[in-house]
Amino acid sequence: MKSRSVGRPAIAIVGAGHLGTSLALSLHSAGYRVGEIVSREGRSSRRRASALAKRVGAVVIDVGAQEIHGDVVWLCVPDREIARCAKALARGDWKGRVVLHSSGALASDELRSLQRQGARVASVHPLMTFVAGSQPSFVGAPFAVEGDAPALRVAKQIVLRLGGWAYPIRKRDKAAYHAWGTFASPLLIALLATTEQVARRAGVSTQQARKRMMPILRQTLANYASFGPANAFSGPIVRGDIDTVKRHLLALEPVPVARKVYTALAQAAIEYLPTKNKAGLQHVIKRALRK
Repeated sequence: MKSRSVGRPAIAIVGAGHLGTSLALSLHSAGYRVGEIVSREGRSSRRRASALAKRVGAVVIDVGAQEIHGDVVWLCVPDREIARCAKALARGDWKGRVVLHSSGALASDELRSLQRQGARVASVHPLMTFVAGSQPSFVGAPFAVEGDAPALRVAKQIVLRLGGWAYPIRKRDKAAYHAWGTFASPLLIALLATTEQVARRAGVSTQQARKRMMPILRQTLANYASFGPANAFSGPIVRGDIDTVKRHLLALEPVPVARKVYTALAQAAIEYLPTKNKAGLQHVIKRALRK
């Protein structure tokens, strides 16, 4: 594989899922040439890749079957497939090329098969959520990066042009970092889904619950952003209102999963946030956990 000059490098995206699609579109908007969308075999994968390629003016190639010409090859595949995908690509001379992956939990070591072929490698993970039908902006988004120094220089420049900012992360910290991100978005959605079930217990449909919760959710996030968790915390636990907490726990008995979530979050509140009557609250929560 030929080395190319890297001014504003040509980029190949491997994988046309939610992340790969968002990255490709944002890179294209930022003035990068996204020349290739690399697809797995399979009709659905090929269809997604073709649709994305059309939007950014790229060509579709099959992983491991055709030569990739991008200066930067960015793997946007599930964690379990990164090392396998790297091995499938590791043919020929990769000197002067940069290969990135976007796993939050795994380090750049997953790309060692390409590194052995001369590639410079790094992991570059945006702390952002990607779902069908949404095109999130990378402006202001933090990217955790680690890997070879030459690859990091290229990655940081790309992140800057996307409007994000890059910061270094140690390999040993990646699992905890990704757990943090999981709390910030997927588990927050799990909490909101649980909240809908509690609303049903109160006679409110899930659709109405989503609509009615939005004002308090927006204000809560605004308070958190402006004042921090301690000063954004309100409700019966911060007041040490044991009787109300007991009523909540009783009302939640027909919704056992929600009750467990309530007790877990109440424990976290008692541990991490200012609360009155901590000892009394802890006693109530411990009794609830024993049931």
